[in-house]
Amino acid sequence: MRAVTRRHVVAGLGALAMPSVARAETRALRLRRGMNLWPWFSLTREFPAPRTDYDWPPFQPDRAIPVRGDLAALRSAGIDFVRLPVDPGPLLAFSGAQRERLFSDILGAIELANDEALSVIVNLHPNGATHHYNPRNLVGDVTAPLFTRYLGLVRDIAARLARLDPARIAFEPLNEPPQSCGAADWSVMQPELLRTARAAAPNLTLVATGACGGMVAGLEALDPARIGDPNLVYTFHFYEPYVFSHQGAPWMSGEPIYRYLNAVPWPASAGAKQKTLAAVAARMAADAKTPAADKREVAATIDRVLDEYFNANPDKRFIERYFARVAAWADRHRIARERVLLGEFGALRSDERYVAAPAADRARYVRDVRETCEAAGMPWAFWNLFDGMGLTVDDWSRAFDPAIVAALGLRGARG
Repeated sequence: MRAVTRRHVVAGLGALAMPSVARAETRALRLRRGMNLWPWFSLTREFPAPRTDYDWPPFQPDRAIPVRGDLAALRSAGIDFVRLPVDPGPLLAFSGAQRERLFSDILGAIELANDEALSVIVNLHPNGATHHYNPRNLVGDVTAPLFTRYLGLVRDIAARLARLDPARIAFEPLNEPPQSCGAADWSVMQPELLRTARAAAPNLTLVATGACGGMVAGLEALDPARIGDPNLVYTFHFYEPYVFSHQGAPWMSGEPIYRYLNAVPWPASAGAKQKTLAAVAARMAADAKTPAADKREVAATIDRVLDEYFNANPDKRFIERYFARVAAWADRHRIARERVLLGEFGALRSDERYVAAPAADRARYVRDVRETCEAAGMPWAFWNLFDGMGLTVDDWSRAFDPAIVAALGLRGARG
């Protein structure tokens, strides 16, 4: 998941053809129900500009990371794979023994998950909050200043993953491409990323995606025939409608309505606009830092957005229409549904850090997305194990939220 606006859809060109690569017969990677494990290799300690390096070790020591017991509990609950987001910045900034230590730590995490019978998708996940090793500099377009170095990192990771069991590992070279849907730049860059990885790992399952943050519209603009690699999983992310899933999100800095939105119901018919507006007004009243004029402007936008939301009256059928588009894309291109992965979905909860979705509404939304995805015959990975969108009730007790366990169709609840 990334803090970006993903509204603007622009038509573009298809992807370039990828040369075929001979590969031996291997056992196929199978995915069904997954869990994202951010921020195991995220939340970095980058020095301020003009420096472009990181402190050592580069990851924040107090971040929530899973231990063997957490992974065992996921497997016991019915999760069969994990998606492992990795910030590429430290791997590009460090060299020598320190870089090898980072690779060793990542491979150790994979081994730990595999030991608990969990397959792993390693996902390069640039952080838009950093000032140097961010999506714009790494992969923003074909002229991105760090794209050549990023390709080298893709090669290095793929070569290391190639030594592992291909039935238990996959590699996703980029999370949520920032280009517009169908953008010409992405149609050049993704084939190059996949070619680079494939040359280093002939038998490794790779993960491809559409542009515009991995949205459904980005996947629809992707033509698999122009990529030409038979060992791919295709992925998309789903957080629609953002007014519900991202209510209360403080990281949506470009759209200030989100930090005030709360008590937005799911489905819309479960609540009323006036009740939500009252909760928004209370949230705004508690904000003593934002100038009154700015808050009035934001309040007017929220009023209009909520009009649109309640008039549209979204419910499970709203979700089903999106997944019907994904299914139609897969069928049109003769891609088996089990090779189309919902790589992220979820909604922010209300807790001691966030004022967001009511618990019952959040559980209903998660259930509706999960059931719709499974009915379409596609695997999924929930965002996330930890943090405000987490399966756990907090990052300290690590107890699973029984309502979200049930919404995901999993077994039991770890207390």
